[in-house]
Amino acid sequence: MDLGLKDRVYVVTGATRGLGNAAARELVAEGAKVVVTGRDEKRAAEAAAGLGADAVGVLADNADPGAPARLIATAREHFGGFDGVLISVGGPPPGHVADNTDEQWTAAFESVFLGAVRLARAAAAELTAGGVIGLVLSSSVHEPIPGLTISNGLRPGLAGFAKSLAGELGPRGIRVVGLLPGRIDTDRIRELDGLSADPEATRVAGEARIPLRRYGTPEEFGRTAAFLLSPAASYLTGVMLPVDGGARHGF
Repeated sequence: MDLGLKDRVYVVTGATRGLGNAAARELVAEGAKVVVTGRDEKRAAEAAAGLGADAVGVLADNADPGAPARLIATAREHFGGFDGVLISVGGPPPGHVADNTDEQWTAAFESVFLGAVRLARAAAAELTAGGVIGLVLSSSVHEPIPGLTISNGLRPGLAGFAKSLAGELGPRGIRVVGLLPGRIDTDRIRELDGLSADPEATRVAGEARIPLRRYGTPEEFGRTAAFLLSPAASYLTGVMLPVDGGARHGF
């Protein structure tokens, strides 16, 4: 199936590893051009080099108010256009209600929540009909994940923001979509599993709760993200798509 991604230009944040990187790889494989970002300049450059000539790496922190305009300008300067953005940020620090400090909440709000809002707002001002804004959120949008209190507090709010934005931008032909990854086999998930007393038992128990009986692969997530961002999904907006192997019990 041709997704219609050839020569379309996207900004993908948090793309030096994990889910953002997987999405960037699939976009490039389908013929798109990408601006990949990360908070480490060297790693951003290495990630882009690994994707080839259709990618450029940029140092950017989602918490930086000046990042959105700079990233969109980079897309236009390097590739001559701007068709969409996938906003992916690293997860906030784990912890329970009593563990997380005000400083951790504030830093996560600036990066995870307000940073995403700023970039989506800037993209909305620049995109034309056919453009798309995607957000990588979490299964915690529907059900809190034990030990991830900050994420549980911020991700559902971003889903509400995305749904509101989809309604506002729909008349202009601009789509807004969300992806809700569950247990995808990334460094982040392995780190979280490793916090338990028995990481192997934690993984086995986690897989047992997934109808497909396994964690997803980054490549599977990347293919899903590429489809949602593509013209092939032109009548999908305002959706929050679980990418979790069927772990969500509700519709």
